[in-house]
Amino acid sequence: MQAGDLSSEEPKFQVRRLQISDKSKGFIELLRQLTVCDSVSDKDFEDRFQEISSLGDHHVICVIEDECSGKIIATGSVFIENKFLRNCGKVGHIEDVVVDTNARGMQLGKKIIAFLMDHACLMGCYKVILDCSLENRAFYEKCGFKQKEIQMVKYFV
Repeated sequence: MQAGDLSSEEPKFQVRRLQISDKSKGFIELLRQLTVCDSVSDKDFEDRFQEISSLGDHHVICVIEDECSGKIIATGSVFIENKFLRNCGKVGHIEDVVVDTNARGMQLGKKIIAFLMDHACLMGCYKVILDCSLENRAFYEKCGFKQKEIQMVKYFV
């Protein structure tokens, strides 16, 4: 190693697709930092994982694993909606983006968003959309998003 070369000492945080083994690496606990996420049994996790996996590139969940701790420290997902609008175009919907509170400020959220936007672009989407809190607006603007309308929601449970 050359003097001043710290590249081999710096952690390399790679974005990859969710794997079934990620449940044991704190994936569900990480989602709890975002919103309500009850405990998920191993069977329920495996069933949902297989269901999402069966959608192939139309629903992708990505993660970043801290290789030192073996924990999942960032995640996000994108699903592709097939439309009749825009010559039967496609829209990417980004959801469930969260970075562990102890790993914030390391640009991991930007890595997750870039991965998801690249995927949507490669899938032929004409746009990608997401909902976020006012507190996260500045972050998404730094990622190239702009506010467009307002979100409406009706919960059934």
